[in-house]
Amino acid sequence: MRIAIVDDNLINQMIIEKILDGAGFLNHVSFNNAGELFSYLGMEQQQADRVEATPDLILMDMMMPGVDGIEACRRIQGVEKLKDIPIIIVTALGDSNKLAEALDAGATDYVVKPVNKIELLARIRVALRLRAELNWHKAKERDMSLELALAKQVQESVLSKPFEKENLRIEAVYQPSMVLAGDFYFWQQLEDGKYGIILLDMMGHGISSSLMCMYIASALQDAMQKNPDPMEVVSLLNTYMLRLQNKDKWVRYYFTSIYLIMDPRARTVEYVNAGHPEGLMLADGEELHRLHSGGCAVGFDDPIQLEKRTIHYKEHMKLLLFTDGFLEACGSDWDSSTDSIAELFLARPLLSAAGLADELIDGAKLNEKRDDYCLLSIEAGKLA
Repeated sequence: MRIAIVDDNLINQMIIEKILDGAGFLNHVSFNNAGELFSYLGMEQQQADRVEATPDLILMDMMMPGVDGIEACRRIQGVEKLKDIPIIIVTALGDSNKLAEALDAGATDYVVKPVNKIELLARIRVALRLRAELNWHKAKERDMSLELALAKQVQESVLSKPFEKENLRIEAVYQPSMVLAGDFYFWQQLEDGKYGIILLDMMGHGISSSLMCMYIASALQDAMQKNPDPMEVVSLLNTYMLRLQNKDKWVRYYFTSIYLIMDPRARTVEYVNAGHPEGLMLADGEELHRLHSGGCAVGFDDPIQLEKRTIHYKEHMKLLLFTDGFLEACGSDWDSSTDSIAELFLARPLLSAAGLADELIDGAKLNEKRDDYCLLSIEAGKLA
């Protein structure tokens, strides 16, 4: 615990030093002016991070030659690594305007001369207690940041990587609104050359939604191995979600999703849409299909009501799946955004997922508070 005393009057320095010594604050250092303090803090070279021991508290005289206490507070506040040091102004002035100016400049408290021992020590203890609490919160924030960074790595590790093999290409544009996201996508090769592909949007976003996504990710691979049929997979995921429901709680956990089976050999796309925004499929460069919803979100009903549909193509198809966050980033409402995506899709079918996102997303909306967003592009047949 180190306290810095800044006062151009040596008698005042001695008085404060004796008060501190008597109260057990033995680690203190005194300066005759603000310039000496700045040098001690490394401010002249803007290298405060190289100072071995910054003070935990500064007792600053208001009226000093050169740089006064108010300007000193202002300069210390301008250095990131020093701005949290509490500063108590010690002044003979009773001018409330000056005291208010000092507080605005960064001082946390003040004591009026002649210094009252009891008052000074009380204000010092309050300032040091607040500093300790601030340091505690900062340490917790650092720990949380590290944990979130690790959680982000774990979440990203379960997302499928861009895929291109023979006559199939899958790519994604994925942007969390926070460190962790509630959007999730996954694809896996199945038997007979088929592929299971899912895009889902968990309720909410952030930590809780990401945990739910991880829960579903662990259940998904098991479901796809047991029976990859879209009806069976989504029904099983619905069972997992219902296990989390608590009738005594108001919050219900749910997600919307499109799950599909791609069969490049049979040239079919078999899918279930559970309350998700409709996807778009361009078959043979001409016919645009909309993957309409045929049921409610996963996690509401037992049993869940679903409808499986199949789309055929002859030689080539390209499919776009997206979450509601992507629609919101594209325009004012879902219908107009979906129409904009369809229009660009028909006009420029060779655009990559990233190219489509660049063309469609409204940059102004990204500056607003928004949802996670995800866009999947799936292409089968003769690849461009």
